[in-house]
Amino acid sequence: MIDILRKPDDVKILCEETEHKDASVKFEMNSRKLLVYITANTDKPKYICLRWNYRTEKPTEIMGDKWERSYGDMEWHSLNGEIFMPWYFLANSDSETTGCGVMTGGNGFVSFQCDASGCTAWLDVRSGGRGVELGGRTLLAATFVCEHYSDVSAFEAAKRFCRVMCKKPILPEKPVYGSNNWYYAYGKSSREEILKDADIIAELAGKNDNKPFMVIDAGWEINPVAGPWRPNDRYGDMADIADEFKKRGVRPGIWFRPLHDKEAEEQHPEWRIKKVKNDSGDPNFKKTDEGWLGYLDPTVPEVKEYLRNTVRQIKKWGFELIKHDFSTFDMFGLFGSSLNGKITINDEWSFSDRSKTNAEIVLDFYRLIREEAGDIIIIGCNTVSHLSAGLVEIYRIGDDTSGCEWSRTRAYGVNTLAFRLCQNDAFYKVDADCVGIIKDKIDWKLNRQWLDLLAKSGSPLFVSVQPEALTDKMTDDLKMAFAENSVQTDSAEPMDWMYNNQPQKWKINGEEKEYDFVMDSYPELLNAKIQPY
Repeated sequence: MIDILRKPDDVKILCEETEHKDASVKFEMNSRKLLVYITANTDKPKYICLRWNYRTEKPTEIMGDKWERSYGDMEWHSLNGEIFMPWYFLANSDSETTGCGVMTGGNGFVSFQCDASGCTAWLDVRSGGRGVELGGRTLLAATFVCEHYSDVSAFEAAKRFCRVMCKKPILPEKPVYGSNNWYYAYGKSSREEILKDADIIAELAGKNDNKPFMVIDAGWEINPVAGPWRPNDRYGDMADIADEFKKRGVRPGIWFRPLHDKEAEEQHPEWRIKKVKNDSGDPNFKKTDEGWLGYLDPTVPEVKEYLRNTVRQIKKWGFELIKHDFSTFDMFGLFGSSLNGKITINDEWSFSDRSKTNAEIVLDFYRLIREEAGDIIIIGCNTVSHLSAGLVEIYRIGDDTSGCEWSRTRAYGVNTLAFRLCQNDAFYKVDADCVGIIKDKIDWKLNRQWLDLLAKSGSPLFVSVQPEALTDKMTDDLKMAFAENSVQTDSAEPMDWMYNNQPQKWKINGEEKEYDFVMDSYPELLNAKIQPY
């Protein structure tokens, strides 16, 4: 039986120094939890490697989680010691499912490797890519949990285990649903167009007591996908737009990218993350004599104040939802689809504050935004999943779906929802992204099924509607979906997820329902180029 709630059979500490002198690890058992502490004075620890030895005799299927979003790549698989599984994993054999992982909100990035002879956990306690300077501080690096479930489905076991890992999620007071203009406009919009979008969403929601959101995605800002966070001429006064939304019966939401501001980065190079190399090839990195300057460093005091002022301004405009995007990439240099065991691009850089681990820095950053946002709902998109729990109401669990390519929606929507729906209401509300509706693009027979599944999933439903694409049939279907999702009382469970990574068989409110997410899409499958945006 898999059991990690004991002292590991082997412990290794990897430091920046070739041989460490004073770094040490301590273990503590407390109420079926294994607490792992690390202390160092002069050493600069990078990783703690823990190994538990046991034999896996029965055929066993394994499923892990992701650092941030998933990218159409989640599935159950056989034991494979080469695969890194961030945060937690599930092991299923016969009628028993075991969950092993770490509590959310921990001070290290933790991933697992499982093989027939045991389990290895990697605790990444770096600061940037370098060792953390604890300076004699004792750090609770991670809290491990492990539970066994018999005579329930693997999905039910996953739901229960997610609730074990997170004790204090924050959830919206009312179900969240509505529209986001990105998936048909892709940044090309204006005040007049977004108000028209708001009118459409208000009509689709009808007289629902719970009002829908209209989220303004990227394209309102003066620099494409970058600050400063002032509106361009196409949008004008953002407070006026937020007020117009409310008059139309919709709640205003807005997108921003907190750690990328071209103006601030040019005026204050001392605010930027300093790297030795630009391995990502990102053109926004600036070459200096000391190396490359990246995006804003959230450990710099002036950056913290800048972030506070930005969120205060958005709140002052009257927005009731913030979509917080790109920060994992902006801090660590790669999207989750390119990360394996490591969470950063190279070892030769650090944040301004080296006394804290990456996880501590991320948590401080999220807490700052949470504090300033107050009662504003936050959607974390490209934020770190396990560290977002308890600090955001809604979490984008997958990469972007599409209004143009059904293959993206099937891969990044259906796959993501099936394998991370177990986190819904346990960590946060999970957002599997939009139903993108563009004239003459995705067949409504396909999009309608995605709409129906999202509406009945118990998770938020967002659509992106090109006005000229709407037909009477679409309008009727959208009204029904909004009416259902505005209360979010349904429950959904993937039935074929253990052998199909884009499940088509679902149990909806206890009744089995089958979707066809492949029909009539073979030409697109042949030419599909699934790449993260």
